Amino acid sequence: MNLNTAKLTFALLLALIFISGAFLRFSDLSQPLLDFHPTRQLFSAVKARGMAYQTLDNIPDWQKDLSYRQWQTEATIEPPIVEHIAVFFFQQSGEENTAFPRAVSASFWMLAAVFLGLLAYNLTGSRLTVITSTAFFLLVPYSIPASRAFQPDPLMVLCIVLSWWGLEQWARKNSWRWAVLAGLAGGLAIFIKLPAVFFIAAGAIGAILAYSNLVSAVKNLKTWLVALLCILPPVLYLYYGLRIAGFLGQQFGGRFFPDFWLDPYFYLRWLLKVDLVVGVFPLALAVLGWWFFAAKLPRIFLTAIWTGYLVYGLVFPHHIASHDYYSLPLIPMVSLGLALFAADLQPRFSNLFQSRSAFSIFFFVVSLFLVAHAITTYLDFRRADTRSAAQTYAEIGEVLEHQPGIVALTEEYGYPLAYYGWQNVSLWPAYNAVGDFEYAFARQTYQKAYFLVTDFEELARQPELAQKLQTYAVFAQTSRYVIYDLKTLRP
Repeated sequence: MNLNTAKLTFALLLALIFISGAFLRFSDLSQPLLDFHPTRQLFSAVKARGMAYQTLDNIPDWQKDLSYRQWQTEATIEPPIVEHIAVFFFQQSGEENTAFPRAVSASFWMLAAVFLGLLAYNLTGSRLTVITSTAFFLLVPYSIPASRAFQPDPLMVLCIVLSWWGLEQWARKNSWRWAVLAGLAGGLAIFIKLPAVFFIAAGAIGAILAYSNLVSAVKNLKTWLVALLCILPPVLYLYYGLRIAGFLGQQFGGRFFPDFWLDPYFYLRWLLKVDLVVGVFPLALAVLGWWFFAAKLPRIFLTAIWTGYLVYGLVFPHHIASHDYYSLPLIPMVSLGLALFAADLQPRFSNLFQSRSAFSIFFFVVSLFLVAHAITTYLDFRRADTRSAAQTYAEIGEVLEHQPGIVALTEEYGYPLAYYGWQNVSLWPAYNAVGDFEYAFARQTYQKAYFLVTDFEELARQPELAQKLQTYAVFAQTSRYVIYDLKTLRP
């Protein structure tokens, strides 16, 4: 196989990977935001709609008022960057369409794949590692819905990967240009979500230890520039949020639980989330590539990043064990580990690919796998269509006429009802938080008109509530919801 054939094959495979990744992310963007962590996506959607509806024409006054109130009741945790991006597209199109923020998130992820491939090539000098890293990053099943979600995490991952690429280039070349890029990308990542600091700091330490040492780095003005650019944006945001506006005062409690460290069940739940995000088998191969097969410099670089992830998980034990998207940066980490594994395997199979027929079979099999994977994954997503669920929430809002005075036992903290049904409700607690049932029911239903049930699984866990509701007349009922009239007892 000559060099030109190898380059052409590399280009074709890389193009097929990116086409498959783009097809899966940009198809059916009109899907309601109920497919991936609806609470988190609809949190952003409610805020974006509230901001946008105050500026759009031809919006009914009641929707302007309700969307504004829904927006204002939501807490501000991270800077609303993706929400403002969505508002921009809503304003340009003149309508609210969540396909726009989905497409923006997907674009961030596709761009991150480019920089991840460049970083993999810098670490190994092998084109095969570019194929391996980008293929896993774009096609691992979890990454597809996660990367097109209306939330800040895809943008954060892009900035983390871009910062890693810039840090590696800066440490290797000792260039002001790369120091500025690494610092700006790292600062933006931390500004978007503060926990990104663990991955940026780890990447910086890994790059320094791989190509220099800490003493030389401290004496290097470029190091201080990188640190300043990384620290300044989040520090200014924290100062504004804590000292000036005050909206961040309650956002840092209930996140650090060191007692989890002594609980074996915590590590099991963490591992299960990791398995969901990247899979245990790819993780094992990535660890092999990182620890046993990598050359010294990439091993040092990745060791620091993996250490950063472990520290991050220990600092946020509740979230790392309960929120799978908190391990989203694990996808580029495993991608790089697999790249190092592929770099070690490449020389072992180089003789095999000298045969044109063997290489053609390899190319055909890989291409067939990529196409089949894209088609089957797409069909799986189509079967999990959530439009009917969104229509149900909209129907509930119409039946209730969007009026106040509603108690609800419903999913996702009432966000689907608020967004798709334009219906605010008071939430009935889960079975383990009810306490004294009679007192809770009297307090929750005081001056309320209706009790809505959409979460029948939770209702089955609360027989006292089910029995109590049976004493009231049914106002409306379908297979998906029941509305009880709290003003009228059943005859």
